[in-house]
Amino acid sequence: MGAEVPIEQLDENFRSEAAMARWSLARRVAFRFCFVYLGLFCLGQQILGGLFPIPKVEFPDLAALWPMRQIVFWTAVHVFHVTQPLVYKGSGSGDKTFDWVLAFCLLAIAAAATCVWSALDRRRENYDTLYKWFRLFIRFALATELFLYGLDKVIPLQMPFPSLTRLLEPFHDFSPMGVLWYSIGASRSYEIFAGFAEVLGGVLLIFPRTTTIGALVALADMTQVFMLNMTYDVPVKLFSFHLLLMSVFLLGPEFERLADFFFRNRTAGPSTQAELFRTRRANRIALAAQIFLGLWVIGNNVYSGWEAWHTSGGGRPKSALYGIWDVAELSIGGQIRSPLVTDYDRWHRAVFDSPNQMALQRMDDTFARYGATINSNDKTIALTKDSDKNWKANFAFQRVGENELILDGDMDSHKIHMQLQLVDLKKFVLVSRGFHWIQEYPFNR
Repeated sequence: MGAEVPIEQLDENFRSEAAMARWSLARRVAFRFCFVYLGLFCLGQQILGGLFPIPKVEFPDLAALWPMRQIVFWTAVHVFHVTQPLVYKGSGSGDKTFDWVLAFCLLAIAAAATCVWSALDRRRENYDTLYKWFRLFIRFALATELFLYGLDKVIPLQMPFPSLTRLLEPFHDFSPMGVLWYSIGASRSYEIFAGFAEVLGGVLLIFPRTTTIGALVALADMTQVFMLNMTYDVPVKLFSFHLLLMSVFLLGPEFERLADFFFRNRTAGPSTQAELFRTRRANRIALAAQIFLGLWVIGNNVYSGWEAWHTSGGGRPKSALYGIWDVAELSIGGQIRSPLVTDYDRWHRAVFDSPNQMALQRMDDTFARYGATINSNDKTIALTKDSDKNWKANFAFQRVGENELILDGDMDSHKIHMQLQLVDLKKFVLVSRGFHWIQEYPFNR
């Protein structure tokens, strides 16, 4: 009798033979299209920068550079007859006209490339080697975005707690996106939970053996995110949909196994996903490199998030006069102005939140926002307007106790005197309500 072959070797041979089987025509064509389309999408978006994060360095979106930008501009004008200039950077929106036309261009390029590739490479039986490396690329492309958005929720930055001016705005003035943003921001525990759910998907995607469960978690995360974007008009619809597609791409080869487990009441066989290399040593080194890259991405996002928390998030410095102040008395040019809703020039409240800003709320609840420089030593306030660089207003302030403030100065060529009373923020139910295990009746206001 010959020497027995170890079970591990048999299993490895089985996987190798399964991986080297001839792919169907549909599978080969689908892979070619996905390779071109998803590859170009990842290279043209913020994903490339997420894969190789460097503190304080931002990678440009390659789609906004030559030659893709020129292709998108030409297509917008000659195919979709767009007449207005396209916004392609700096807006913060992922659903710009530029982005939708870009997606169309990528679809067209991918379709054409697939046709040419299929004609030139029609005799190839499979793309096992290219697939396993592209799968690795998609794993990390998806994982890094889950880390980015997830950690922005774990460190509550993406959806902040409502600012002081937001607490005063009528609900009917909120946009659907504003309703979503500040509803989640008002519940930091839920935001952190949602963030950990996304981070969990990213962590599982880092390890080859947990990629399938990671893709399932990512699919659940991205389905929720995509539906929220669609139903609350958040301008990340296109991008979140592509993250969902990446999850589906990773799950595609596992569909039969998942169907056996979830729907057919059958035993799910072993995965047929091939290792990156032939030797165990090389695969161990590759695994270590993947873990290192995952830890680097996580660490970079944690560092950036923690820094942002202390500069622009909940841990940021507050104004020296922080709070909402009711204007108890206002005189302009020596004339006392009664608090009439019809008096547009009469201020209702003054709001001091961040150190370099101030807002004045009119009687009709609209706001005038100013840049503010507060000198606590000289007890002066200098106001500026972004819309008019030559406009200035100056006040001297006197704080009478903790809850009273007096402002005297010049604004719009008028002498202004204001007496203000500090508002107790605990009077806002959203601030004071908190969490209750026991409620005899629903508290729904």
